[in-house]
Amino acid sequence: MAYLGRCPGCGQWNTLIEEVRRPAVASAPVAMPGGAPPQELAAIPEAAEPRIGLSLAEADRVLGGGLVPGSLVLLGGDPGIGKSTLLLQLAQGLARDHGPGLYISGEESLHQIKLRAQRLGLDGRRLFLLAETDLESVLGHLDSQSPRFAVIDSIQTVYGADIAGPPGSLSQVRECTLRLMRWAKGHNVPLWLVGHVTKDGAIAGPRTLEHMVDVVLYLEGEAHGAYRLLRSVKNRFGPTHEVGVLEMRDGGLVEVADPSRAFLAERLPGAVGSAVVPTMEGSRPLLVEVQALASPTPFPQPRRTANGVDFSRLLLVTAVLSRRLGLSLASQDIILNVVGGLQVEEPAADLAMALAVVSSVKDVPVQPGLACVGEVGLSGELRSVGQMERRLAEVSQLGFESCLLPQTALSRLPRDFGLRLLGAPTLVQAVRLGLAQKGKQDEP
Repeated sequence: MAYLGRCPGCGQWNTLIEEVRRPAVASAPVAMPGGAPPQELAAIPEAAEPRIGLSLAEADRVLGGGLVPGSLVLLGGDPGIGKSTLLLQLAQGLARDHGPGLYISGEESLHQIKLRAQRLGLDGRRLFLLAETDLESVLGHLDSQSPRFAVIDSIQTVYGADIAGPPGSLSQVRECTLRLMRWAKGHNVPLWLVGHVTKDGAIAGPRTLEHMVDVVLYLEGEAHGAYRLLRSVKNRFGPTHEVGVLEMRDGGLVEVADPSRAFLAERLPGAVGSAVVPTMEGSRPLLVEVQALASPTPFPQPRRTANGVDFSRLLLVTAVLSRRLGLSLASQDIILNVVGGLQVEEPAADLAMALAVVSSVKDVPVQPGLACVGEVGLSGELRSVGQMERRLAEVSQLGFESCLLPQTALSRLPRDFGLRLLGAPTLVQAVRLGLAQKGKQDEP
């Protein structure tokens, strides 16, 4: 076979992996219990799924009320974010409350796991450890131990001797997951899988695991920061896009009872280039601080840096500010950051981004006690966003005095929520209302 250093498909170097062809292994289908004939949907009786409570209420929230027996849960996240720490804590709580469990590690020795357990203050009772990567051996221990739950850390290290490809390859990951799923469904035992994350942020596979499992969770956050977000992106037994907020401490991950207050705890009153926006993470409203810094650039092309928001949304907001408000940003570097390591993906933060940028450029703070929410259109108009009542209730609960929002949303609200609501149809009016009194003398 000729050597190929560069892939003719994607054009990347040193990405080709040689795989020896072996006889294909036929995967037996997952048999449905009882072999019952088809039933009419209307004739099927209602039955609530039993749930197994976890030791962290935030994890229960993300799972939709707890762990469903027989479910296959995939946990992904960046290296060092705390996946093994979280699973070890949850496994100890499950073993204590619901019976013995089996924690299978293919990356760490038993002594390494023991040291982590001591650091987390876990006694390890009723939690059994196994360092193994061979799939047949793993399935044999699962059968002999008969645990109430099991953890595989990680699925990319497990391999089957009769499966083509090296450990971590697509064929190995797919077939190993399928056999583990068959065991979990057949024994009605919940099974946790840890999945490695690629450079693009997706679970390695590519995405094969996410289609096979019942629940997909991501543990997000900055590795050097304290806060972690446990996000649900797929859940066959509950709502998706729910989020749990955790804090990494010396003794492990702990729940954050009031996330909005925690994220705003270190915010300086009257800070220039700072705005607060009520975002929605699943069904939970969170108040986050958006900071912007504009400074003259020594380079011909100004730089735009976005941390915690979509880069394209920052480009959109700066373009509207330049075109519709006449703000001179061609010679300004703009750095925008969401405090706390959060990732805000919805356009409801557009208005906060715009106010933070204008505040930094003009060196004028936003009105004290003001929160803002709204999507910015290309014509400079403000557009309403969903779940406005829940956002305003959170703003009022944290003691803010007023909230700036689109005029169309203001006319549809049934009550005032104890806030002074400021409606603006366009971004020009929003900047006039949102900046402090000093800014009115130098408004765009």
